[in-house]
Amino acid sequence: MEKSDGSPVGMSEETFTTQADAETWLGENWRALREDEVDQVTLLDDENVVYGPMSLHDPQ
Repeated sequence: MEKSDGSPVGMSEETFTTQADAETWLGENWRALREDEVDQVTLLDDENVVYGPMSLHDPQ
């Protein structure tokens, strides 16, 4: 979890067995993350980036 400039806001303690589970969790929790001033997230598999950073803001 990061600010828009890439500075870390924190790390989720959540772990998932599948990418689909992670994406579902993010879909259900992105508004709460925005309320906590998280601007973007990156999905990792261990230390490897699956995708991201992905903005949590509405597309312009």
